[in-house]
Amino acid sequence: MLIIALFLAALGWSRAPEPEPVRIGVVGLVHSHVHWILGREDLGDIEIVGIAEPNRDLARRFAERHGLDMGLVYDTAEEMLREARPEAITVFTSIRDHMEITRLAARYGVHVMVEKPLAISMEHARIMKAAADSAGIHLLTNYETTWYASVHEARRIADSGDVGPLRKIVVHDGHPGPIEIGVDKEFSDWLTDPAENGGGAVIDFGCYGANLVTWLMGGQRPQSVTAVLQTFKPDRYSRVDDEATIILTYPGTQGIIQASWNWPFSRKDMEVYGASGYVHADNDSDLRVRLRRQDPELQRTAGPLPQELSDPFSYLAAVVRGAEDPAGSLSSLSVNMTVTEILDAAIRSAQTGETVELGAE
Repeated sequence: MLIIALFLAALGWSRAPEPEPVRIGVVGLVHSHVHWILGREDLGDIEIVGIAEPNRDLARRFAERHGLDMGLVYDTAEEMLREARPEAITVFTSIRDHMEITRLAARYGVHVMVEKPLAISMEHARIMKAAADSAGIHLLTNYETTWYASVHEARRIADSGDVGPLRKIVVHDGHPGPIEIGVDKEFSDWLTDPAENGGGAVIDFGCYGANLVTWLMGGQRPQSVTAVLQTFKPDRYSRVDDEATIILTYPGTQGIIQASWNWPFSRKDMEVYGASGYVHADNDSDLRVRLRRQDPELQRTAGPLPQELSDPFSYLAAVVRGAEDPAGSLSSLSVNMTVTEILDAAIRSAQTGETVELGAE
């Protein structure tokens, strides 16, 4: 190999240089999913060049936990954008703050990945989209389930036609409750505040189902949204719902989203039913498949995804470098505008006790 390399070098050929890591700024530490990026193994594809967090005690606590230099920490997002000059930012603030941070990033021409969901309301989502479009930046949304191999295998099976036309999609996401599982106080304070989060379980976990159903349906908007929101633990969640069920209707297909802060165990799974079979994605890798032409049910393990499709920050780097096109993906702006519309309609449906017809765009 050395001889070949020397020969190629003599001819003036050389291996293309590895791309420089994408410069990433982290905005906010009050969303506990931030540990995902702070504790991430250095893969050489990204470099954290700045962290914006006004709470110095929180920043110091997380910096010590992950061995980070406090010199990376800035008091404001604008100071970090100006001084650290990131190419993209990841946002771990309350959902309400996504709009202003996106507008700020757009002024600096910096790409944005927000933690799910995209926005607190359609009003905010439209402002964010306008800012991103005018600046020509990517605006992505990160969900844990986006990086599940089982989810992508379920989509492949559905798209193959093996299960027939889709009839019903059921998505379950939840856990015993944010307080019950012991999230950081900085997280639970805004997560249980409707002004900061937009709702409770309907937003926190309903967004996963809305994202997956919209993607499986090829980006279609539902015809109608019907929702029931309840609070079973008012002593802990007095201002927001802790139980949500959302029904979406499409021509020939129904989507059911079950979001809960009341389940005895954490779960993120989905069931996709067609006219001639079904596929259940039970966790991040395991599936159960049954087709009319076969019996009994078969169990499968989805093969690993490429790095850029199995990790949000590798994906972000690939998008920034032009190696991945996010159009129509689970992270895409188009899909997540529809997710926000579904959540908006779900809250209105629960408030009025009526089905919300979405109508034409």
